[in-house]
Amino acid sequence: MVLGAIDRVGGQVATSRGSEKEARAARERLRVYNARQTVHENTVSRRKRDNVIAVIAGAVVVAIAVAAQVAFFSFGPGASSPDAAPSPSPSSSAPVEGKNVGDVPSPDLAEGRTWTGQLTLNDVALDIELDGAAAPQAVSAFIQGTEDGYFVGKTCHRLTNGGFFVLQCGSADGQGSTDTSFSFGPIENAPADDFYPAGTLAMARVGGDAFSNGRQFFIVYDDTTIPSDAAGGYTVLGKVTGGLDALRAAITDAGVVPGSAETDGSPVIPTTITGLTLN
Repeated sequence: MVLGAIDRVGGQVATSRGSEKEARAARERLRVYNARQTVHENTVSRRKRDNVIAVIAGAVVVAIAVAAQVAFFSFGPGASSPDAAPSPSPSSSAPVEGKNVGDVPSPDLAEGRTWTGQLTLNDVALDIELDGAAAPQAVSAFIQGTEDGYFVGKTCHRLTNGGFFVLQCGSADGQGSTDTSFSFGPIENAPADDFYPAGTLAMARVGGDAFSNGRQFFIVYDDTTIPSDAAGGYTVLGKVTGGLDALRAAITDAGVVPGSAETDGSPVIPTTITGLTLN
């Protein structure tokens, strides 16, 4: 009887020890499971956070890029220089918006037809075509400037190559100043999608002022998107139909003068309009 009691007690002790061992194992499994869940939840949370940060960062980059584009084409680098590729900077002597200033030729001079000719920069001959039907006022002004001999001898003072690929020419003083005694509008033939394909010839103007077109023009030497501003886009005169590859090789590929803005400044190759004919 005693032995039987002892056996029962011993059996109870053995069972108790086994249960405790199983309980410890169960607790360990639970601990490992909870740890893994915590790691998983933290990973998911971190991924969500990283995704949100990436989206926000992407939006910021896009916003900065758009703002940079708008600023680039609206304010320019300095008070005496034209607004980025298309536009001369506004000044106290800038023309009143909505009004032609100076001896602006009649748009009838363009005759509503296509004009062809050759624009020579240094020794690079560019075949050009002007659309007198789509941009009669601007083309008429360009024709008049050609006939008056205004353009020959003027420089192409500005090159951009940081996402905007334009060579700007025709400044009155070769430093970016506009001829404030001569300006006209409105904007004509601007692309609705703000896309200016390689070869586009377009007019420079003051940001936000549709009646500040003047003597300056720019050549788009590679596909470029130029955001419209409050006044709209930029008047497209016509296009380069031949010689663009030679222009790139001889002038634009050399880049911007060191010491100026990295992607916006005077071309390394000094560039002058040495010839211009239209017929």
